[in-house]
Amino acid sequence: MELARGEKIEKEIHAMIERRSRKGEVDRDDNEELWKESVRRYNARRREENRLAWQSYFCRLAGSLRARAEEYDHRAQALMQDQPKGAP
Repeated sequence: MELARGEKIEKEIHAMIERRSRKGEVDRDDNEELWKESVRRYNARRREENRLAWQSYFCRLAGSLRARAEEYDHRAQALMQDQPKGAP
């Protein structure tokens, strides 16, 4: 949702830049503000991509650990069933 909004804003800014460049009205302050906004959007997009990548990594890790824990539970149950009667 946030990325779609950011892309819409980015298109609007790009269109404004194109209009002004055709008119020759781009001043230094506007360019700097546009550049800062572009950097902000880029950083936000990278943070979101990194957040999703870490989330995916930890989900896979958790699944792997759950599978390993289940395997160990089965091994422990098998060993308890193989235990001779009267043994502690």
